[in-house]
Amino acid sequence: MTIAAHSIVLSEWETASPETHECLRGFFLDSGSSAFAAAETLTRSRRLELNELRNGLEIKALSHVGRLRLGGLTVTIMPKLPGASLLNLLRYAYGFRKLHLLFDANHLAEPCGFEDLLVAQLNTEAQELLSRGLQRAYVRRGERLASPRGQIDIGWIAREGGLMTAELPCCHYPRIEDTLFNQVLHGGLRLAGSLASNLDLRRDSRRLASLMEESVSSIRLNSTTMNQVARQSNRLTRSYTAALSIIRLLVESEGITLEGKAISNRLPGFLFDMNAFFQALMSRFLAEHLSDHRVVDEQGLKNMMRYNPDFNPQRKQSPTPRPDYAVTKDGHLCAILDAKYRDLWDKPLPREMLYQLVVYAISQRANPTSSIIYPAANLHAKEARIDVSDPIRGSTLGRVCLRPVNLKQIEQMLSVDNPQSRDERRIEAHRMAFGDQ
Repeated sequence: MTIAAHSIVLSEWETASPETHECLRGFFLDSGSSAFAAAETLTRSRRLELNELRNGLEIKALSHVGRLRLGGLTVTIMPKLPGASLLNLLRYAYGFRKLHLLFDANHLAEPCGFEDLLVAQLNTEAQELLSRGLQRAYVRRGERLASPRGQIDIGWIAREGGLMTAELPCCHYPRIEDTLFNQVLHGGLRLAGSLASNLDLRRDSRRLASLMEESVSSIRLNSTTMNQVARQSNRLTRSYTAALSIIRLLVESEGITLEGKAISNRLPGFLFDMNAFFQALMSRFLAEHLSDHRVVDEQGLKNMMRYNPDFNPQRKQSPTPRPDYAVTKDGHLCAILDAKYRDLWDKPLPREMLYQLVVYAISQRANPTSSIIYPAANLHAKEARIDVSDPIRGSTLGRVCLRPVNLKQIEQMLSVDNPQSRDERRIEAHRMAFGDQ
């Protein structure tokens, strides 16, 4: 592993410039290099913003955390939440088991990359699976055997015009560990061994992967493989759910793919989308604690917008807005919610977000209201409301609500399970969905 000439450590939404970081003064990425192309891809996709100024490079962290290497520059973006609190919320949001981690006590108090939290959890999940024994499955094998096993393949013999050797072609089903689930687990551990910044975690990942090498073959991990293993999941593979969820997060957050004319390569690094995590966290919290309501993720608002059939020359499909959550009761829509990982108490509400929320609000006649849930670090943050009025008559058309959520308080509520904490969680979920009433 090459050591980068410059290293920058930022928090979410923090900016580093030549004025704040001396190492960025006079630092530029070579035009035409893979690092320069990656910088353009990162900026265009809103994962990390890099701007070349007259006196050096400016770096703006957004809603992604992790570590990325751009030529001679290593950029580390740290989450604002402490490692232990963030790991607990990750476990809750994605359904990871709360297993005992030696990593918790020894390393979470120290600055570490976000990927290390996921790798630590994956190592422990994999250790649990290995100690219990990997899942085995019956896999169809067609091969020539000196000692016949299973069913003799008569069709094979007929196609070859009879027996030519002292072996019989057989079709049998051995019960082996070389299944797709174990192949993905093995590949995930190898990937974790290359992503972790902590030496002990890398060593543990590679050690666990080596224990599986004799009985499990290697596989290339990508979105197609992860979708395939998700489709094959059932109650017999439930113990793999947490490990596979972590591996999916690692695969989706690994590096930046650079497409060229003849080749496609991947820039070393890891960037995790905190917005996706926040959306998953709020989805589970609302669904579990709005007991008399139903929470639907990304419910399409059908027939809200339609192309006029007389003026749709290209026969395009009508757009269907999809808010993050729709809260219903007895089949009736009660609230439309969006979740965005942006502290709107300290930062302004972007116009595109406001316009989207206004559209959601005016789509409802009975209760023209939509809300956005956001994480706020300030303990005194309160709900803000924007009234949408008719510019001519002045009558109210709808309302947009901005509701803050303190993630540390959510983590504290989830860490205790008693009647009082359950009541607090129900009250908080009701406030998120319907506001202070």
